[in-house]
Amino acid sequence: MIVIKLGGSLMTDEASLAQCLNTVENIKEKVVIVPGGGVFADQVRASQQQWNFDEVTAHKMAILAMKQMALLYKSIKPSFVVIEDVSLIYQATMNHSAVIWSPDATVLNDSTIEASWNVTSDSLAAWLARQLNTDELILVKSADIPLDLTLQQMQDRGLVDRAFVNFTLNTNYNITLFTKHQFNEYFFT
Repeated sequence: MIVIKLGGSLMTDEASLAQCLNTVENIKEKVVIVPGGGVFADQVRASQQQWNFDEVTAHKMAILAMKQMALLYKSIKPSFVVIEDVSLIYQATMNHSAVIWSPDATVLNDSTIEASWNVTSDSLAAWLARQLNTDELILVKSADIPLDLTLQQMQDRGLVDRAFVNFTLNTNYNITLFTKHQFNEYFFT
């Protein structure tokens, strides 16, 4: 099983998002998509700056942003299924080409998950990959990603969130960061 986090920034380029979802649809292995929050999460950040509400509220709103993206992905790919409950993901992968995880804020109130902007969909994808005991975690980004960086260097450069390295410590799955173009090429070469 592969967990694939599709960055919310892919939403700004309709062709890239559609191509990434087409790529996911053609992967032969079981796939779980973790959606980024995209423009919906950007609006949460802007609202928090304007209204100065707390991190816990912002975190819950950002999770709702991921849920909105999950619905968008489902509307583009009706054959995919949206699942909130982590325990139902394995069963769903038996009957669908891909599962889109729509995280539940009450489940994520786990004490190991900090309610702050340090934890974004990057770290939540790493958390989910651990929960599912997956083989691989792929993060697809719009930004260019130098190939020779360590995870810590990627975190330091802001290519992944500030909690990502901690969420990936002592994991057994492979981690790959791709640009949208690299992702599509990787699965079609």
